[in-house]
Amino acid sequence: MSEEILNQPVKRFIAGAVCPACEAMDTIQMWDEDGTPNRHCVTCGYADTLDVNGNSVPRELPTRVNVSALKPKAADPKVQTVQFFPNPKLKKPE
Repeated sequence: MSEEILNQPVKRFIAGAVCPACEAMDTIQMWDEDGTPNRHCVTCGYADTLDVNGNSVPRELPTRVNVSALKPKAADPKVQTVQFFPNPKLKKPE
């Protein structure tokens, strides 16, 4: 056997576990990587990590602040800005 196969974590199915995404039963695999429990659904592909208490650790959503690869798009030269001015005939009564 190659050394890569031996170093992979042992993934085991959890009997009676229900996937939080697709609600399929007995499709969750769990394994530990560096002491952190992970789980993966083989049906829908849902994957996450768990904290010490067994709660799901939410992943940070990608935003324009935390994703440096997103660059602002150049303005389309065909697009023009429009300004709306208040109608002087519709003055508010004083």
